[in-house]
Amino acid sequence: MAENKKIVLVGIPGVGKTSLLTMIVDILKSKNIQVKVISYGTLMFDIAKENGLQDRDGLRKLPISEQQNLQKIAAEKIATLTEAIVIIDTHAFITSTEGYYPGLPEYVLKIIKPSNFISVAAKPEEIYNRRMQDETRNRDNITLINIRKELEYQTGMISACAVITGTPVRHILNDEGKIDEAADKIISALGL
Repeated sequence: MAENKKIVLVGIPGVGKTSLLTMIVDILKSKNIQVKVISYGTLMFDIAKENGLQDRDGLRKLPISEQQNLQKIAAEKIATLTEAIVIIDTHAFITSTEGYYPGLPEYVLKIIKPSNFISVAAKPEEIYNRRMQDETRNRDNITLINIRKELEYQTGMISACAVITGTPVRHILNDEGKIDEAADKIISALGL
């Protein structure tokens, strides 16, 4: 049996990652490719709920040591997944009270052993508008300057992950109204 691919797909809130993932999964399934999407943050929250955490947005407010423990447990669960394609929906960093904390520190990368990194971005103005329209989450106040910084940190963090693991990274721009082009570029980058 061939080894599965574990693809880490990152994007700051508002880049259209969820919509993009839905389209990618539909395309892969239409090609009879077994695929599973796992939200790293949701998996961490499910683990944290067992210990009393009530709000997913509260994850980033936990002490770093607790976040590290949750990351490790979630990574170990992800490492056991056997679908042909496992797409890990996550963030390159978490904004915490201490600063920007890596969403994929080295110990997590060693456990998951990703085969590809995909970094999704969009124009800062598009991200701002998407965030302002999302009433489902409890987000911090944002500005275009902050969004630009987040995009820079994402690029730096995911590039560091690629260097650490020797794994290819592809940066994709998800322009408004061109989600099909972004999905095609990602599938092509994965060799599928």
